[in-house]
Amino acid sequence: MTAATTGRDETLTWKLGGRSPDEIAINTTVDQRITRDWAWAGATGESVRVCVVDSGVQGDNPLVGPIQGSYALAGEDPGSEPTVVETEAEDAYGHGTACASIIRRIAPQCKLYSMRVLGKVGGGTGAALLAGLRWAVEQRFDVINLSLSTTRPQFDRELRALADQAYFQNTIMVASAHNTPVESFPWRYSSVISVGSHSQNDSDFVLANTRPPVEFFARGSAVPVAGLDGKPTRNTGNSFATPHITGRCALILGKHPGLTPFQLKTILYLTSDNVRGGA
Repeated sequence: MTAATTGRDETLTWKLGGRSPDEIAINTTVDQRITRDWAWAGATGESVRVCVVDSGVQGDNPLVGPIQGSYALAGEDPGSEPTVVETEAEDAYGHGTACASIIRRIAPQCKLYSMRVLGKVGGGTGAALLAGLRWAVEQRFDVINLSLSTTRPQFDRELRALADQAYFQNTIMVASAHNTPVESFPWRYSSVISVGSHSQNDSDFVLANTRPPVEFFARGSAVPVAGLDGKPTRNTGNSFATPHITGRCALILGKHPGLTPFQLKTILYLTSDNVRGGA
């Protein structure tokens, strides 16, 4: 089904692409006492616990810095539930390290943790995503970065329940939209902060989406990230837009501990670059 048959313009749902930010300008009459200075000026993310649920994070990478804890799935037999074990801080193929380096650059003093659900034993399936995310939610991290999703509908119900659990315990789940217009989870849930990419060459530039389910756009084109050789490289996609929002959440929580996901999402909205009339 196309946009012509639905009568809707779907181009803003997954990514902004080459569209101008002026096309999604938002005018608000809300009293804008919530400014960027108030929200995170001077913050470093200190003491905020951030978990990257991904392919692992390389612990000795100079562009990532120290990893507080590294975990992975193990012992997955056919028909059995994957289990979580502590492991060396390593990355199956670099995706998680790239995401972690963006978070570290934005919130340099946050406490980074890794939960590997992609690659190696037990990784790369909807069941692995569910098991790893369940563990991360149970640890009550302040923020969970999820630059991946599953298209398998059989995991929808349990993932939604986990996202709700995180929401009500004040764990911020930041989830990447799929790079293509397909149905996937958990980014479509209202209990998470969902992220797509824009093409602006500015890592501080964040846009609120006028046509959810994606709620925010962040830099996702030629983003500087850490390679596994410890040298910078550039990656493109919604996966790399998402940790920009995760890092900003860490800054805000570092300065204003105890905010609920609703409050944090509101601050992100009011400080977005296309929300006019205030910050």
